[in-house]
Amino acid sequence: MGKYKHCVLLVFLSEVMVNELCSILQRYWGHAEFRDLQEDIIRSVLEGHDTLALLPTGGGKSVCFQVPALARKGMCLVVSPLIALMRDQVRNLNARGIKAIAITSAMEYREIDIALDNCIYGEVKFLYVSPERLQTALFQERLKRMSINLIAVDEAHCISQWGYDFRPPYLRIAEIRQFLPDVPVMALTATATPEVVEDIQEKLAFHRGKVFRSSFARKNLGYIVRNEENKGDRMLRICNQIQGTGIIYVRNRKRTQETALFLQKNGISADFYHAGLEPAQREQKQNDWISGKTRVICSTNAFGMGIDKPDVRFVIHLDLPDSPEAYFQEAGRGGRDGQMSWAIMLYDEADVFALEESVRQSFPDMDTVRRTYIALHNYYQIAIGAGLEKTAEFDLNEFCHRFNLIPTVAHNAMRLLEIGEFIELSEAYSNPARIRMLMDQAHIYDFQIRNKNFDAFIKLLLRSYSGLFDDFVRINEKEIAKRTGMEYEQVVRMLKKLDELKVIVYVPRSDKPRITFLQNRMSERDFSLPPVVYEQRKRVAMDRMHTMTDYVRNKKSCRSTLLLKYFGEDPETRCGLCDHCQRENKVGLSNIEMESITVEIKEVVSDGAIDIRKLREKLGHHSEEKIKKVIRWLLDNDQLKMDEENRLEWK
Repeated sequence: MGKYKHCVLLVFLSEVMVNELCSILQRYWGHAEFRDLQEDIIRSVLEGHDTLALLPTGGGKSVCFQVPALARKGMCLVVSPLIALMRDQVRNLNARGIKAIAITSAMEYREIDIALDNCIYGEVKFLYVSPERLQTALFQERLKRMSINLIAVDEAHCISQWGYDFRPPYLRIAEIRQFLPDVPVMALTATATPEVVEDIQEKLAFHRGKVFRSSFARKNLGYIVRNEENKGDRMLRICNQIQGTGIIYVRNRKRTQETALFLQKNGISADFYHAGLEPAQREQKQNDWISGKTRVICSTNAFGMGIDKPDVRFVIHLDLPDSPEAYFQEAGRGGRDGQMSWAIMLYDEADVFALEESVRQSFPDMDTVRRTYIALHNYYQIAIGAGLEKTAEFDLNEFCHRFNLIPTVAHNAMRLLEIGEFIELSEAYSNPARIRMLMDQAHIYDFQIRNKNFDAFIKLLLRSYSGLFDDFVRINEKEIAKRTGMEYEQVVRMLKKLDELKVIVYVPRSDKPRITFLQNRMSERDFSLPPVVYEQRKRVAMDRMHTMTDYVRNKKSCRSTLLLKYFGEDPETRCGLCDHCQRENKVGLSNIEMESITVEIKEVVSDGAIDIRKLREKLGHHSEEKIKKVIRWLLDNDQLKMDEENRLEWK
């Protein structure tokens, strides 16, 4: 009987696949058919399997959980690590007519309370939360009353201790499965090594699990690495040679502005972007780049997450990323439209040293971490044994100034405190003011009669903003001040007073990050970081860093093959596009021959300029044709140069 039911289910699912799923895809996304693996992933979760989807950046991961969630009654619970990612996906879904909300640390308690009620009694189809939110008593109590049809875990590599962006709160996601025993889990990531793939399934307590892995090979993306002394000139040449939109990644905020200014002075439409900008500025710069008003964006790694621009023709790294995972994601933002694009790394040996130093600095010594921990609690006047779940706005520069700390050191110490689950930091983003009526219309009318001083103000709110009785609505205090003839400060006082009187809920505008204390304050003597947070993380970070430096120094293998092998693939053929493959294609020599002749040429030429005839004589044990091919390639790739007397020099 069980087998019979299973067969009936499969037949039913086949019909759904043909009809309803394709209809959903067409209706909301405008696509007539699914991409590779999407249909198989969707079918797996509809059959009740826990499912891990490994799809490269731009591979359509979101559709894999959004379509099956829409095909079933109930709501999809999405666990996501970044407010910016949640906000972008919620905005995209709402724009398609799909009700979605996100609960973030920037929201007030009453706002969260109402949002959770909407998930129980309203028509919400997608609820986005951070992994930290899952552990709160308020959320767990409401979760039991929600109709959940799927749990989707985005950026699932964060759950693995071997993942490059490990986040301890992800480890507790599996705990909510006790409240939802029959609900399947879908985990999604773009970057996972074989170790991480196994770890994700274990940590999420997969049963009847399936793994779908798309090849990470990007056939339209050429990986190029250049050991370059004058990066500015090379970058400018790339921008002039390759038409279309580009991203240039650098390590620090100051260099984003310097790089953009250099390009502007040389006639390239460019702008800069980093996490230290005001949220409204970041959004404007991002929109200008997406719309094509800005051609090249110069950024730290803060740029790119959740941004879907398909026609990026080149991605240049002027500094080395911390890990192959980070590089693969950032480089993978090129060529999502399937057209030819280039991922170009410009480096010198000083960059290798800088990367090693950066990784070391990201793990400050324990005394520094302890001092930062104490300073944070003193900053908010939290006593020993208190502080659990306290949330407040946080200004890193002000904090460091008060306690005489170096911002980069304090930031790295706080990152370790976050991994150790002592605090939670939310990124800054523009969060406009919002209000919602708490009283119904009858009670509002009664309040206005009894409080004439608020009557005109409340009438203006009700005329200006619709939906105030149903949900939180964005408001503009300056616009209200203009309409009422009041000062801005008066408007804010009126709104706050109505909030105190429980007529409305007023959430003031905020654009600062927030900090939440996840534990009560410990004494200095009792505080310590677990080994998994410090020693193990440092060892893993160093290993990734060495893999990255090996990648850029590589001269013997196809670069795409190196990256694919890191992620557990074993391609049968080289890519034919990277700088190594271009060299092989052009010269027609084996790796061993090319490397051997290049080394010998460098040894001879390093002693001083030499004409080609004498160089050939010194390398007489090789055929003249092979020597000519290697010399030509070295000249074309700026490793050799020819002086005015036609003598060869090593650059």
